[in-house]
Amino acid sequence: MNRRDLLRLGLLSGAGWMTRSLAQSQSTAQGIPRPKTLASYVQPLSVPPVLRPTAGQTLTIPMGEFKQKVHRDLPPTRFWGYNGAWPGPTLDVKRDTPFAVNWVNELPRKHFLPIDPTIHGCEEGTPEVRTSVHVHGAHVLPESDGYPDSWITPDGKTGPMFFPGPARYTNGQPATTLWYHDHAMGITRLNIHAGLAGFFLIRDEIEIALNLPCGKFEIPLMIQDHSFLADGSLYYPPAQNGTHPMWMQEFFGENICVNGRVAPYLEVEPRKYRFRIVNGSNARFYKLTMVPSSAAGKAQGQPVDAPPFHQIGSDCGLLPAPLTSHFLLIAPGERFDVIIDFSGHKGANFTVINDAPSPYPRGGEGLASDVMLFRVNQPLSGKDSSDLPNALVPWIPLNPAEAARERILSITEMDRPSDGYTMMGMLGGKHWTDPITEDPKAGSMEIWSFANATGDVHPIHTHMVRFQVINRQTFDAQVYQQSGKIVYTGRPIAPEFNERPAWKDTVKTYPGYITRVIQRFDLPAGTPIAPGQEFLYVWHCHVLEHEDNEMMRPYKIVG
Repeated sequence: MNRRDLLRLGLLSGAGWMTRSLAQSQSTAQGIPRPKTLASYVQPLSVPPVLRPTAGQTLTIPMGEFKQKVHRDLPPTRFWGYNGAWPGPTLDVKRDTPFAVNWVNELPRKHFLPIDPTIHGCEEGTPEVRTSVHVHGAHVLPESDGYPDSWITPDGKTGPMFFPGPARYTNGQPATTLWYHDHAMGITRLNIHAGLAGFFLIRDEIEIALNLPCGKFEIPLMIQDHSFLADGSLYYPPAQNGTHPMWMQEFFGENICVNGRVAPYLEVEPRKYRFRIVNGSNARFYKLTMVPSSAAGKAQGQPVDAPPFHQIGSDCGLLPAPLTSHFLLIAPGERFDVIIDFSGHKGANFTVINDAPSPYPRGGEGLASDVMLFRVNQPLSGKDSSDLPNALVPWIPLNPAEAARERILSITEMDRPSDGYTMMGMLGGKHWTDPITEDPKAGSMEIWSFANATGDVHPIHTHMVRFQVINRQTFDAQVYQQSGKIVYTGRPIAPEFNERPAWKDTVKTYPGYITRVIQRFDLPAGTPIAPGQEFLYVWHCHVLEHEDNEMMRPYKIVG
């Protein structure tokens, strides 16, 4: 019986991706080595190198294999990355500065992480090593978006939707924090975990005039969880007793890495710093808090005793005004732009910890808590003349009354009847290969309402567009799955404090809730559009294990 037959028999469940312990899900078979326990805060933070493309320039960025030391007590680890580093170089460009990139696949022809041939896109005969680079949040045409089937192999074989030539980025967006990563069909979880990720920053004159912390006081932070064996190798094992021979429901590493190092420390001056944070993890959510600590990172106080996070930006740009909080809840794919003011804290130490359950919000997996340590032990190199303005950028809310339509899009999963272990997830009740059902008109505005009938929070990302969160509302998931009818069980509730007003491209969809977002399907400025012309993109869950197993759908913008 194939998966479509199981779906027709109604083996969908709202139980969520099955909760189980880290030991059960990732290493129960005898003879499988256990990850090495590693000390936190014993190595400095590394900051990725920066590339600043000029107008009309074409960069060549190779993807290759290399070894990188991630911890004092480990030998160098094998990674794949851009320009020989994990994370890759930060691309830093001013708004309306067009440039192109030749992303060159120079990787080995055999993958070093476990390929599962039962996953769509990885069937027998498909090349193991394929790459397709996606700039997450970029406003680009399809040929430069990193479509999952637009892959290329090290020896030049290509996918069915491959677009030849360099990827072109016009960068006609407001200042924002984007990131680039691999997006190849069926192996995105493996390629990103192997190291294929980096930052992509767009700046504009409005942001520059705000006089935010800059230069060495502006630092990107890519947070990803990994596990390592004693020989330094990445630990991403096959599933044990899963529904596929290799694929696991989610991966949760035992160590939190920031910019390619395990729980590093950063020595700072008593002044303001700007941190651009991306959750680049496969599946882990982070609830970040900062507490006073010893110089070794042992907590010695409460979050209210530490400097707060002043959030100034979200996924797709700056907020209208800073939001101040002592915690940040960030899902895979989301970005937060924050300022932390260490003024008046000379000689102090602060540790950033995570206490989000995994899977979020139900838990059951091992908790990785240590993120990074700030030591305020550096003398002021000069007067801190940067600002934390009361106002940042204008924000105009989209009016739901002007939307051309609302689409109800289900988030469901199919579980093994014997024990509830997930076999696959689905969006809109469709497989990847089913006909496209989301087809907004170019320039139109639509409300997409994500009906989450599972037990987990799924971060949903829509390529090419940005959106605003409208609200959330509880509904009867069981009735919906059985009949397709929406029965609300509560009133609409407002978005989270840092979701509106904000421009986003990734949203947390909570279990038992319909999450509504509104978005305008504008193509890049100056794009010629013929009547009926189709522009192909995707929307998907940004838990990478889910995305790789059917929780992704194509959509098209129609001229």
